[in-house]
Amino acid sequence: MDLDLTGRHALVCGASQGIGRACAVELARLGASITVLARRTDVLRQVIADLPRGAGQQHAFLAADSSDTRGLRASARQLVAAQPVHILVNNSGGPPPGPAHGASIDAFLAAYRQHLIGNHVLAESVIPGMQAAGYGRIVNIISTSVKEPIAGLGVSNTTRWAVAGWAKTLARELAASGITVNNVLPGYTRTPRIEQIIATRSEKSGDNAEQVQQSMLVDVPIGRFAEPAEIAAAVAFLASPAASYITGINLPVDGGRTRSL
Repeated sequence: MDLDLTGRHALVCGASQGIGRACAVELARLGASITVLARRTDVLRQVIADLPRGAGQQHAFLAADSSDTRGLRASARQLVAAQPVHILVNNSGGPPPGPAHGASIDAFLAAYRQHLIGNHVLAESVIPGMQAAGYGRIVNIISTSVKEPIAGLGVSNTTRWAVAGWAKTLARELAASGITVNNVLPGYTRTPRIEQIIATRSEKSGDNAEQVQQSMLVDVPIGRFAEPAEIAAAVAFLASPAASYITGINLPVDGGRTRSL
């Protein structure tokens, strides 16, 4: 199986922590040069310092905010002018928990700008370089909510569906150029995001964090939360030459929690 990413350049978003950081590590292990993107310059410096590094690999960081469309576009254009991107991992923290009923218009607009529009701006920036190379991988980290909406995540559920529809459309449009577009759907994963969800549910229910966690795991056949590296392994496979005939899919990595096919 060809998992070698030597000579490839990956742009990994939301890479300051959690799943994004784990993706940067895994892609670097496979030989790719990595540019990590997030808002905090000090953290990004440490991330690239910690990445595996072999002969020819050059890691860098890009401090940008995915909710700042104009700034994100300018930063992405500057990046690809210096070095084409062959692998794009779109990843950003989810909207705050809460029901769809009663959510403000501004909450929906902010989520769409950060996720759908941010993903699109980056993709439009990197696609010409992928086309020129005849190799491209766009992997979007979204959620199992695109298969089964998650209670209490109304704005997130809605936004994730929009990203999935965008990705499926793009996959058909770009396939002939050697570019694949896929979505990875993490289940419950040990990240700051899951801590936020647990805290919100604990506050509403009156149960402590451990009780909330155990109630969530009832729906996970494997019986535990995922580690970020387990999500990153799926992303790395989809980014590799071995996944050249896979495009337009939603891949749950959720310990069997999703009940639908």
